[in-house]
Amino acid sequence: MRTEELHQPTGRVLVVVCDKGEEPVSVIGAALRRHDLRAGRVTAVGGFQQAEVGWFDRERRDYRRIPVREQVEVLSLLGDVASRDGEPVLHVHAVLGRADGSTVGGHLLSAQVWPTLEVIVTEVAPELAKRVDPETGLALIAGPGR
Repeated sequence: MRTEELHQPTGRVLVVVCDKGEEPVSVIGAALRRHDLRAGRVTAVGGFQQAEVGWFDRERRDYRRIPVREQVEVLSLLGDVASRDGEPVLHVHAVLGRADGSTVGGHLLSAQVWPTLEVIVTEVAPELAKRVDPETGLALIAGPGR
């Protein structure tokens, strides 16, 4: 993993480049903790050797796991970072492109990078915090003033 912290007038920009074979959810999480970045927007592009995405099932209050057992392009990876119990929490969704042009997407649960994943985290409103929503059991951004 390689990271670089850039200072912008509107906040920091953290660049995380995940290398071949790395698991991006844990690598990005480690970079967020190392740089103490607890509120931000996340975008990324790259590729995965394999992945697992999820679709949130309201009734089960858990993700239905969707395995992706093939090389895919990360066409879009978008999400946020918020603070929960003083720690950064990464929440990202991915749209993955298959060799035949079809796509699969959902909440990114895990993946194996190949050949790279280029991640940009732009810091925003540090006062954002996540709270567990009693109805869904999910940690959701409470929002300013809540």
